[in-house]
Amino acid sequence: MSDLILERLLTWIDAAPSPYHAANNAANDLSKAGFERFSPVDAWGESDRIVVSWGGVVVAAAFSPEIDPDQLRFRLVGAHTDSPNLRIKPTPDLSNVGYQQLGVEVYGGALVNSWLDRDLGISGRVVVGDNASYETHLLKVDRPLLRVAQLAIHLDRDVNDGLKLDRQSHLVPIWGLGDTEEGAFRSFLAAELGVNDLDVLSWDIMCHDLTPSSSLGRNQEFYAAPRIDNLASCHAALEALMNVETVESNTISAVVLFDHEEIGSESSTGARGPMLSHALERLADTRAVSREQFLRALSRSACVSADGAHAVHPNYVDRHEPEHQVALNGGPVIKLNANVRYATDAESSALFQSACRSAGVPFQQYAHRSNLACGSTIGPITAAQLGVMVVDVGSPQLSMHSAREMAGASDPAYLTAALSTFLSDS
Repeated sequence: MSDLILERLLTWIDAAPSPYHAANNAANDLSKAGFERFSPVDAWGESDRIVVSWGGVVVAAAFSPEIDPDQLRFRLVGAHTDSPNLRIKPTPDLSNVGYQQLGVEVYGGALVNSWLDRDLGISGRVVVGDNASYETHLLKVDRPLLRVAQLAIHLDRDVNDGLKLDRQSHLVPIWGLGDTEEGAFRSFLAAELGVNDLDVLSWDIMCHDLTPSSSLGRNQEFYAAPRIDNLASCHAALEALMNVETVESNTISAVVLFDHEEIGSESSTGARGPMLSHALERLADTRAVSREQFLRALSRSACVSADGAHAVHPNYVDRHEPEHQVALNGGPVIKLNANVRYATDAESSALFQSACRSAGVPFQQYAHRSNLACGSTIGPITAAQLGVMVVDVGSPQLSMHSAREMAGASDPAYLTAALSTFLSDS
C-alpha cells in the first residue's frame, strides 16, 4: 500500500505544476470517487459528499447520514496548493544582446539558486475572450521552453564562496535568439490554446521544472519531486477523505485546500480571508443549521493543518534543535512553537497523537531552534479566524522551497493513514 500511495503521489505532483491544475485535478479525482461537484455560485445541495473548486481552491466534505444541528461538529484538514516559483510578468517580452527573454517575478520564499540551469516549462491559467465575455483556460506546456543560465565560474571566481542573485537581473530566463517582437509571449499563449492573439486578455503563468518526480536512494527509501511542499499534504488529505466510508455521527468531515499560503495567505482564496468560514457555514446550511448552532459547532470542532516539516539535515545538524531531530520515514511530524507560529497546543497534539496510534502510524514532534526565526503556516491563521482547535502537522522533508525537494518514501502513506483516521474517528 505504501508503494501504491507513493506512485499515485508522484503522478499527481507531475500533473499539477500550478495551483490551478492541483485544484482542478483534485476536484476531478473527488468527482470520480462519488463526490457531487458544485461551483461557488451554486446552491450546494443535500448530497452526502460534495466538492467545490475554483482557482487554486478546493472545498470537499463528507456528511454523517443524520445530523442533529445541536450536536454538529467539523473535522477539518487544511493544506495549500501553491509553491514558491518564478511567475511570468504581465508585459514579459525582453531583448538583450541578441537573446529573447521573459520577465519573471519570484513568488514566495523560493530557494532561487535551485532554479538555475534547469529546463523549464510553463503552466497556469489564461483568460480568453473579448469585452462582452471571457473564459478561463488551464495551460500546461511540458516541454523545455526556458532556462535561467548561470554565469560561468571563469567570470565569477568567488561564486563558490557565496552566490548572490539579484532577482531583477539574474533570474531572467532565456527562451530564444534575436530581437523579441512586441506581444511575443501573448502570441505564444494564443498558439498553444488555438485562439487569436487579441483574444488573450490576461494570465497567471508560472515556470516549472520538467524533471519527472522519482524514487531514489540505495534502497528506494526516498523520493524527489517539485512542490512536495505542499502537494504531498494535499494528496494525503484527498486520499484520506476518499477513504472515509462512514462519517461519525453529527460530523461533517472536510478538506480545504487554500492558495497563496507561500505569500502570507492574504487573498480571496487564502486562509487569511473569509473563504473557509463562509464555506463551513454554507456546508452547515445544507443541513438546516442556524447561525447560533453553527458557532456552537465550531467550539466542538478540530482542524489538522497539514504542511511540510523540516527533517534534520546531515550536513547542517547545527541548524536543528538537538532534542527534536526529525527523521525521514519517521512518520508525521507534530509542530510546536511557544510563540504560536504553529497553532498546536497540548490538547490538539494529544488529539493527533491518538489518531496516529489508532492508525498504527509512528509520529514525531518538532520544535525550532530558539536562536532561529521560525516559519509559519495556515494553522495559526485558521485558529484565529474560526476559534477552533488546530494542530499543525506535516511529513518531513529536505530542500524545502527548492525547485526540487526530497522526502521519505514511506511518509506519504503514514500521513494518509493518520488523516484518514482523524477524519473518521469520534
